[in-house]
Amino acid sequence: MKVFLSVDLEGVSGIVHATETRPDGYDYARARALMTAEANAAIAGVLDAEPAAEVLVADAHGPFRNLLPEELDRRAHLVRGKPRPLGMLGGLEADTDAALFIGYHARAGSGPAVLAHTMSGDVLDVRVAGRSLGETGLNAAMAGHLGVPVVLLSGDDVACAELRDLVPSARTLAVKQALGQTATVAPHPEEAQERLRRAAREAVARRSEVAPLALPGPLDVEADLLNPTALDLAELVPGVTRTGGRTVAFTAADTAEAYRLVLLLVQLATIRPA
Repeated sequence: MKVFLSVDLEGVSGIVHATETRPDGYDYARARALMTAEANAAIAGVLDAEPAAEVLVADAHGPFRNLLPEELDRRAHLVRGKPRPLGMLGGLEADTDAALFIGYHARAGSGPAVLAHTMSGDVLDVRVAGRSLGETGLNAAMAGHLGVPVVLLSGDDVACAELRDLVPSARTLAVKQALGQTATVAPHPEEAQERLRRAAREAVARRSEVAPLALPGPLDVEADLLNPTALDLAELVPGVTRTGGRTVAFTAADTAEAYRLVLLLVQLATIRPA
């Protein structure tokens, strides 16, 4: 059996501010430790349910170099660094039996939610077939395209609701309750980790009850970008057209094509004029 974990940072219990999530920020070292501890709790839960499982963990936050390799459960393998195919899902393959999203956050514009955004602060919204999708939805759809069900998401209560709306049979665990963009109510980190271990164990044991998220193509995709330069650059991409002051659009043959083009737009959104 193969299980894939995509681990982000903003949704980890105890994390409330962007400065905690950046390598040059206040308390980043502590945040990395908490992120690694939640990853380990999920790994332990997976292996409680399936002791012989092959577990692959993708560092899926920012530079993709946050999890502490020497502190990660030695029974798992780590996907680390960027750029890489499939971004936050780097390493995910079609023969994977289940995916878990750990430490995830809500999409841009869904607040009050803790550190809500979609891929980048320069992306205001992504709509697929008219439906706004954040990282949870985009990643779940890409996993579903490969035939892999997302059986668990942990994060704040708003992020959990996002996955349940898309995949009602998936399990979610709110390790904190959002009070706003930078405020939460959360249990002690060790309590959150214990709950996460139990949730991962139960989610993997019940994986057969969760179907992969399917978005049949072709898919009409729109993205609202904050940076005007990104809009200018996006028009250079074949098939991408500017449809509004902040909006670009394209039609993708399937979810994989849509996902890759969105990742490209995210990178373009970070470029500033020389």
